[in-house]
Amino acid sequence: MGSSKAVTRGVRIEVSTEYDPARSFPEHNRWFYLYTVEISNDGSETVQLVSRHWIITDASGHVEEVKGPGVVGESPVLEEGESFQYTSGCPLTTPYGTMHGTYQMVTADGDRFDAQIAEFVLGEPRSLH
Repeated sequence: MGSSKAVTRGVRIEVSTEYDPARSFPEHNRWFYLYTVEISNDGSETVQLVSRHWIITDASGHVEEVKGPGVVGESPVLEEGESFQYTSGCPLTTPYGTMHGTYQMVTADGDRFDAQIAEFVLGEPRSLH
């Protein structure tokens, strides 16, 4: 399935995706995808993830933006060399789409920056793009 990797100021974000047939109902135009994100602090300063901003685009070009605090109810603090991993899901009304976005990070001294999440593909294994 899809995957992506981006590094911003020492924060490495890797994403892998998986189609979830148990929660998908193509006959009702509903496809469900799981995405697993690993956030690693390869830099030398402690950072905390404070918010997320996702941009989700389906195969028909419909764009949805999702913003909110933290991820899966957490705002992880990552010291040098630490990682945080979580899995979440995304429903689509088409068998194919993409996601990308940013996590707003803050350093221990209060400096804020957006860590990039490179675009990745959500696609049913049998679908043609």
